Amino acid sequence: MKWSESFLFTMKEAPADAEIISHQLFMRGGIIKKVAPGIFTYTVLGLRTIRKLEAIIREELGKIHCHEILMPMVQPRSLWDESGRWPMMSELLKFKNKNEQDFCLGATHEEVISDYVRKDLKSYRDLPASLFQIQTKYRDEIRPRFGLMRAREFIMKDAYTFDVSREDALVSYQKMREAYTQIFKRIGFEFRAVEADTGAIGGNLSHEFQVLSESGMDKLAVCSACEYASNEEVTPVNTFLHDSITDEQSLNKFATQGIKTINDLAKHLKVSDRDLVKTFFVKFTEGAKTEYFALLLPGNREVNLIKVKKALDKSVEAEVCSEDEVKRLSGAAPGSCGPVGLNIPVIVDHALKHKKNMVVGANEDHYHLENVCEGRDFKASLYADIALVSDGDPCPECGASLKSVRGSEVGHIFYLGKKYSTPMNVKYLDKEGVEQIVEMGCYGIGVTRTIQATIEQMHDKDGMIWPASIAPYTVHICLLDKDAAMVEFVETLVNALKENGIDYLIDDRDERPGVKFKDADLIGAPLRVTIGRKGFEAGQVEVTWRRTKDMKKVAVGEATKTIVTSCKELLK
Repeated sequence: MKWSESFLFTMKEAPADAEIISHQLFMRGGIIKKVAPGIFTYTVLGLRTIRKLEAIIREELGKIHCHEILMPMVQPRSLWDESGRWPMMSELLKFKNKNEQDFCLGATHEEVISDYVRKDLKSYRDLPASLFQIQTKYRDEIRPRFGLMRAREFIMKDAYTFDVSREDALVSYQKMREAYTQIFKRIGFEFRAVEADTGAIGGNLSHEFQVLSESGMDKLAVCSACEYASNEEVTPVNTFLHDSITDEQSLNKFATQGIKTINDLAKHLKVSDRDLVKTFFVKFTEGAKTEYFALLLPGNREVNLIKVKKALDKSVEAEVCSEDEVKRLSGAAPGSCGPVGLNIPVIVDHALKHKKNMVVGANEDHYHLENVCEGRDFKASLYADIALVSDGDPCPECGASLKSVRGSEVGHIFYLGKKYSTPMNVKYLDKEGVEQIVEMGCYGIGVTRTIQATIEQMHDKDGMIWPASIAPYTVHICLLDKDAAMVEFVETLVNALKENGIDYLIDDRDERPGVKFKDADLIGAPLRVTIGRKGFEAGQVEVTWRRTKDMKKVAVGEATKTIVTSCKELLK
């Protein structure tokens, strides 16, 4: 493609609302154009890289016999009522048609695929089935941010498997996990598959595929010795506290005027914050019903609301109570609260299970209690792991230290079991002619998120550094002058690139060399070829590798062969 014949524009400065580097570079490099918050047009460059990623996905899914279909973006409420998710998913953009019937824009397609399969599924002979689509999704995010990383409208690959048994479903799950690994390896970035929360999709087994980057939105716990990795939302915390004094001591109330934090209290008592106990208050609201809970954790820990939700088997998210709610529930402001005398369930982190003589708030402003013991002074409704992991915690698999890294989720796979197939009546006849419920899995890749996450990891101060596998163009040809011999050389080079299936962008604009070089670095094609009058008259062209910035002067007669060979190496 010639730049002069395209509708391609770059920007010197990023818009003010582009907060992270990949969003800034996507806007400056002409990859996307904003239409509304969280909604973008994909430009010539943006669409080319999307199509390349889609081709990789289709090829790898084809290897595991996962077949492509296309489902509607507009979905009827009736299907979501069957699954029970219509009132539960806050991200649904709901609307009525002219007949006053309820519909939504597809945020996900478990309901639609279940309906599709159940209409024709009859026998165990029809299974296993594995289907996928690549399609636009819409989630009505309250605050879309970071460009394509948290957009309202985005392109997603979603796949679904259907099997006769849990064992077969887990085989399908593993096949998809391996296919995802190959997809992300082919892109060329550094990633990890981590254990993850199932979230609104449901099920009881899931893994996220995370692109590692310093500004990633997720915190991951990675073992320093083995292959274990998980999202910190689900990382087990297996550290337990034991008192050196095992006898229960007498309860004592003492004044803590001016002490508002655990750190303040630890300094006042001259102990470590891990020897103290924090009390949090959370609530779950479903419809008109709100339930409140008190949570007890070691003083050096933060609460993990995802774990709390799971421990209490709730279908809605946990919310932290307001200061007014805390005062109403406990009688004291936050910082002076504790479990003694509460009329709501008390959930205790399992690290405290064997701890006696705890120091907690007295539920009276400016007072605390010491020597509080569970069973004598309050009753725990449940012991559970409800704490966030910290650097240095032991790995749940090998016991070595965990370290925290950041990542951006680009893929997520779920074993669903019968979560959707039971309410939506997805059945088959087994070998004995008895009706059975199908086992399901679902698997997503954020196509547009993945291309931006790639640049979040792969960039430098000058711009994007595309891996050859999904670069909008493999070769960026900077034609600095247009005399006949130089134009003829470019035509010869282009013909050779075409013959070898290598795509290219020719910057033939009437611009200064410095402008062209800056745009070439910004756009980030893997290989740049510079053809200038002075060098060409000396019998040379310059070849520059974007990732390393290595530059090589190549004789004109050898240039075409060198460039084609270099591209093939990059595309391996």
